[in-house]
Amino acid sequence: MAAAPLSLTVVILTRDEERHIGRALASIKPLASRVVVVDSGSSDGTREVARGMGAELFERRWLNYADQFQWALDHCGIDTDWTMRLDADEWLGADLVTALLALLPTLGPDTTAISLDRQHHFMGRWIRHGGRWPLALLRIWRTGMGRIEQRWMDEHIVVEHGALRHVPGTFVDQNEHGLGYFTAKHNGYATREALDALIGNYGLFDVPEDAGLASTAQAQRARVHKTGWYNRLPTGLGPLLYFLYRYFIQLGFLDGRAGMIYHVLQGFWYRFLVDAKRVELEQAIAHAPDKEARIDALSAATGHDLRGFHRASPKAVSEVEGEQPLPLR
Repeated sequence: MAAAPLSLTVVILTRDEERHIGRALASIKPLASRVVVVDSGSSDGTREVARGMGAELFERRWLNYADQFQWALDHCGIDTDWTMRLDADEWLGADLVTALLALLPTLGPDTTAISLDRQHHFMGRWIRHGGRWPLALLRIWRTGMGRIEQRWMDEHIVVEHGALRHVPGTFVDQNEHGLGYFTAKHNGYATREALDALIGNYGLFDVPEDAGLASTAQAQRARVHKTGWYNRLPTGLGPLLYFLYRYFIQLGFLDGRAGMIYHVLQGFWYRFLVDAKRVELEQAIAHAPDKEARIDALSAATGHDLRGFHRASPKAVSEVEGEQPLPLR
């Protein structure tokens, strides 16, 4: 007899994810007692697929991932014991589902968060080298104890206290779109990462420091390296050194042809694009006389609403006056 689903709510953000959402929902069906999908205006069949597979649907305009996800945590009435973050193009294997079903009910109150090892699949190949696996991510936490960092890019779930338990098993990031989608997505990522860097460098907003909160040690180390010595290197040198380290020292070349394409694009081209966008945005604010003018210049240059995102505390950032969740029937 199959085990009953856990007291667990899975939160998934979507926009035009018809290709992936069914796979994600099918993989967590034995695990979760509730699934919340927050859609930001899909024009394909995403909402119909999600509704047909039993997910609860909400709709809200998109600002960025952190804002949207925190809004879901704050406004969708999550009252299960546990909450999980899952992207629409991710899925869980039966081995991990079985492990979680057995483990979570046995955990004492001191364990407040669960990390998982995510595999990244690219062009039909599991990328095992170049520091890309195992990649431990905090993805499950006791409801009410976790929040998402309010950053434009590279946002993590953080839990303020308690013990972090790691659960091995099959957890896969597998986007079925092609290279055009990949490069367009990373172009947007680069803009947002450059924004985070300039916001920090110029002190444009009071961004809370989350280093002391519970997260995976791997994520903390990566953040320290990126905001420390890496961002101080001359333009282009950091991406080159990072790629060489990743491809040769961390054995990325063992991932074959698909791996070569992935490591060059994600390990060098993307990192170089972030550097280039930082230069471009520095130029955009070069003649701004004060902080307010810099904020206006960055918003105009990127099309992102900086004031709208940073107007409130991380916990309340998405609590727009008069805005209520809109369940889709």
